Amino acid sequence: MGEHHLVSTEWPRSTRMLLGPNTVANSIGDIHRNKRKVFSKIFSHEALESYLPKIQLVIQDTLRAWSSYPEAINVYQEAQKLTFRMAIRVLLGFSIPEEDLGHLFEVYQQFVENVFSLPVDLPFSGYRRGIQARQTLQKGLEKAIREKLQCTQGKDYSDALDILIESSKEHGEEMTMQELKDGTLELIFAAYATTASASTSLIMQLLKHPAVLEKLREELRAQGILHSGGCPCEGTLRLSTLSGLHYLDCVIKEVMRLFTPVSGGYRTVLQTFELDGFQIPKGWSVMYSIRDTHDTAPVFKDVNVFDPDRFGQARSEDKDGRFHYLPFGGGVRTCLGKHLAKLFLKVLAVELASTSRFELATRTFPRITLVPVLHPVDGLSVKFFGLDSNQNKILPETEAMLSATV
Repeated sequence: MGEHHLVSTEWPRSTRMLLGPNTVANSIGDIHRNKRKVFSKIFSHEALESYLPKIQLVIQDTLRAWSSYPEAINVYQEAQKLTFRMAIRVLLGFSIPEEDLGHLFEVYQQFVENVFSLPVDLPFSGYRRGIQARQTLQKGLEKAIREKLQCTQGKDYSDALDILIESSKEHGEEMTMQELKDGTLELIFAAYATTASASTSLIMQLLKHPAVLEKLREELRAQGILHSGGCPCEGTLRLSTLSGLHYLDCVIKEVMRLFTPVSGGYRTVLQTFELDGFQIPKGWSVMYSIRDTHDTAPVFKDVNVFDPDRFGQARSEDKDGRFHYLPFGGGVRTCLGKHLAKLFLKVLAVELASTSRFELATRTFPRITLVPVLHPVDGLSVKFFGLDSNQNKILPETEAMLSATV
């Protein structure tokens, strides 16, 4: 809560340079406040309602593709492709050809891999590779932005980039091309790695806890989203429908409590202050840990157990105190896109429960690493199956023949 007067945000130098000077993350003081006002419209209730049908379509198409693969998929890798596609197609509204999108994704991965590298600008260094990836991305983004600005016909909704441009005009600060490029790069960065991490954690927990998945299906049946026979109801989801799914909300909250994608936040001390009897000197670097906060918060019982019901009305373990549960940070630096992230995870969970069957393709679950964001070491190998109208697995032709023979 001391941002701007006790502490100031501090990203590593390589991150500041690679993300660019015009981003919300790198701005401080009044500039930060003004940028948040401009960007906040992207995540308004009306904006989320307009993104929702597009997000659902992208997720449905992706799950169909996963079910069509004869082999198991690497969930973390595929989740990264899914969130990147969502950012490019839905948030930014870019009509980039599939082949170019694949190339852009590879360049973007190189960018993300080096965004926390040592800021040493030497040939073959990670930092240099990050700079080269940023330059390539900015060229591609500028081309896509210019094409988008010239072609405004045939659109059935306002995407985040449309809203961003309009919002900046309303606040009397029309954005330059460089600011638009930095803004779009930051939006992709914010929507990409953390959401892919959380999506992978969600799938892993549904695999580990089939009773949770079945309870989720029961809620979908009770709300008319899933017929008692098993097949999903036709039609797109609405925000009002999702807000009525209380157990789903508990599941997403518990995933974000146990498997927060980001470890915490870094700050520089602007003036000496005291914290619990300890003096924190001016000029020091400090870090608050989201993960340790969740692990040690006294309000949570059996902290290592995956238990969505802890967030249900009967227990409401997160209601006592403001700072025990903060998967999206807190204060004026709270994640701007947290409602979009939760919306994406809820739609993914609904589609997984309604239209998919999936099985772990390895004997044991992989161990978890925390850098650069939380993810399974081997990416999580899972076999997905399509479903018929009775929610029975549709086996690939060869498997179906073998089953019939047996």
